[in-house]
Amino acid sequence: MILQHYLGGRWLDGTGAATALLDPVTGDELATVAGGGLDLAAALDHARRVGGPALKAMTYAERGALLKAVAEVLTANRDRYNDLSLQNSGATAVDCAFDVDGGIGTLRYFAGLGKGLGDTRHLVEPDMERLGRDESFQTLHVWAPYGGVAIHINAFNFPSWGLWGKVAVALLSGMPVLAKPAAATALLSHAMVKDVIEAGVLPDGALSLLCAGGRELMDLVRPQDVVSFTGSADTARRLRANATVIAAGVPFNIEADSLNAAVLGPDAGPETEEFAAFVKEVLKEMTVKAGQKCTAIRRILVPADRLDAVQEALTAKVVVGDPRQEGVRMGPLVNRAQVQAAEEGLARLTQDARVVFQSDVPRGGAGCFFPATLLRCDDPDGAEAVHAHEVFGPVATLMPYRDAHHAFALVARGEGSLVTSVFTADADFAARASVALAAVNGRVAVVDGSVAKANPGHGVVMPQCLHGGPGRAGGGEEMGGRRALRFYHQRCAIQGSVAHLTRLKETGASFTG
Repeated sequence: MILQHYLGGRWLDGTGAATALLDPVTGDELATVAGGGLDLAAALDHARRVGGPALKAMTYAERGALLKAVAEVLTANRDRYNDLSLQNSGATAVDCAFDVDGGIGTLRYFAGLGKGLGDTRHLVEPDMERLGRDESFQTLHVWAPYGGVAIHINAFNFPSWGLWGKVAVALLSGMPVLAKPAAATALLSHAMVKDVIEAGVLPDGALSLLCAGGRELMDLVRPQDVVSFTGSADTARRLRANATVIAAGVPFNIEADSLNAAVLGPDAGPETEEFAAFVKEVLKEMTVKAGQKCTAIRRILVPADRLDAVQEALTAKVVVGDPRQEGVRMGPLVNRAQVQAAEEGLARLTQDARVVFQSDVPRGGAGCFFPATLLRCDDPDGAEAVHAHEVFGPVATLMPYRDAHHAFALVARGEGSLVTSVFTADADFAARASVALAAVNGRVAVVDGSVAKANPGHGVVMPQCLHGGPGRAGGGEEMGGRRALRFYHQRCAIQGSVAHLTRLKETGASFTG
């Protein structure tokens, strides 16, 4: 099978060297894709010239209806997508739901948000402000969608959620999308987009797909375009530093490396609900998608007197193998390159920590299996690698803290994370943690026994909540309900008569994001 690209309203073959898409369990070739010989300038022009005007002619409610239609197409083919996810990513049933259902659920959420914004085409902040003594002349801040194309560069680990989470917000905002999934796992993204295009539920030019190549994309951006990138910090820095990107002043959102943490509160002894919830969550985050999640827990912080108890609790048996087999809890990494990167990363972490547990993995064959690995760092203050290097796999490091101040300082050593979870029933510790950790995280989850079952999970990105983080995590923001629309809109201060501004307010959707 040869994957094609959907550009300029047509399915096209690429030329040149091809990337093979493999089954990470068997090593079988599933498809190939080549990214050369494509006129990306023409594809972007088509999106700007055809897709953009078509979307902007619609109201937010009408664009929300488009998202609902896309979700319905995908829901009808959900079982096939799960099978493709298993084949190309080695996903277990839990992993498939995380990715496939996550993408569909996000589309449905933003479809509902669009319906709530109603028959409007711009957003307005709620309050006018006087500019002088004369009350007749005031200002109102209005948000209008950019006139270019949204370029989405996605990571290999979420070919569904990574694709549709971004597409949903851009299309709702009125911006056409050119999506660039990672070639190695593009099989699922390709199948989903193909089904949506064939269903005819989107205007021409609203959605384009580039399955490989695209090195010249940043050279082709123009003012009014936006770029949203998910991947390594090194690649993000290189792309954002592109001379054309800088000259055009293109908004550039980044989600990059993240040394997320879980903190066990000083009150949470082995007999407490919080301790049990903590252990369950850490084990889940190490194994779901074989730890290949940007939100996975990498650092496990516990009171020093509970280090041994937590270590013992985390050495549970994890069955690693082919997800097609009964009882398998964790599948492989997506390819040999990721296995090699995990091995090299683990070697770096052992400069500061020692391995205290590894699961068994199938030996021999072509499988890209990597063991669930728990490390222990008894001197986190003197350590460097465990606070600076993310192993993108089922690897986490256990470390002690002395008191609340020390715990918060250790979290901050990650220099910016997507999420930290705190498990405590101590109201004072919870309040201090929420404020202290907010500056170095995009999200903080505070869990006690009363909400342990309601908690969707440390690694679950809910569309109502911001997804992103400061510093090392990229400094970007996605999702967050209405807040997500900010990235695709320009805020403008409109000055004029109260009558004029009142009319703008009446014809726009109130926006406080």
